[in-house]
Amino acid sequence: MPEKIAFVGVGRMGANMARRLKDCGHVITAVYDVHAPSAAALAVELGATHAPTLASVTAAADAIFTVVTDDAAQLAVFAGSGDSLLTAARGKTFINCATITPKTHVEIERRARAVGAATLEGCMASSIPQARDGTLYLMCAGEKSTFDRVQHILAQLSTALRYIGPTGQAAQVKALVNLVMNINTAGLAEGLGLGHALGLDLTMLREVFAQTGANSQVLKTDGEDMQNRAHDCYFSGAHAAKDSTIAWVLGAEAGLNLPLAAATKLQFDRLTALGLGGLDKSGVAELTFQGRHA
Repeated sequence: MPEKIAFVGVGRMGANMARRLKDCGHVITAVYDVHAPSAAALAVELGATHAPTLASVTAAADAIFTVVTDDAAQLAVFAGSGDSLLTAARGKTFINCATITPKTHVEIERRARAVGAATLEGCMASSIPQARDGTLYLMCAGEKSTFDRVQHILAQLSTALRYIGPTGQAAQVKALVNLVMNINTAGLAEGLGLGHALGLDLTMLREVFAQTGANSQVLKTDGEDMQNRAHDCYFSGAHAAKDSTIAWVLGAEAGLNLPLAAATKLQFDRLTALGLGGLDKSGVAELTFQGRHA
């Protein structure tokens, strides 16, 4: 019998992952979100149940994906009392895809083991279109046997599926990916902002960047958007602030001085404080271009 799959957290990433698995022939039995209308609409679309409780999600599925916002949300859905995914969870597998701290992944694994369930980190280094078409870069950590058991499901979501190691390590790698990406994003914003202040043609400048040591993946994804103030959200400034903080804290815990990480965190924190955290991370350019936000 094919596995029954459920999703907790059906924002743009979770919903598109569910759609992808449905398209691939998997059975999506239940969806749940704190924003109930989103879950209700997706349930109708997928022919799934709009689960009224977390416990009912677990009851309806063999493998449950969680795609929530932060540590607090992740801990809440695996609460030790009250409505929880851990209710009658023996034999279930939880695949946790949120970008959260490594220690929270370790704690969730501990709670799940205590009730006879298994967990796997499924850290994503891609965005909304890749979730929909199954081309996520997916980094997994946890028991290798758990990874092997659900690999055929994960392979439908990722063209670059990678097993990293024990629980917590995928979150560490994801934090480092986002650390470098966010530093690059803030740096590109400053370079283009200064070019604008100097009166340079920014299209020309981006072309020069692309052919020199200033080239980066961020230049491809965000450069034109920074120039044109087109900040439709694929990865929000608020998430960049959260993820920059995770990486900065890891550095502090390791006893390292990470001045670029600290400066980048402050930029995205400032963007969020100005009420612009809902913009794409390219919106950090609003802080550097003259005539935009001071």
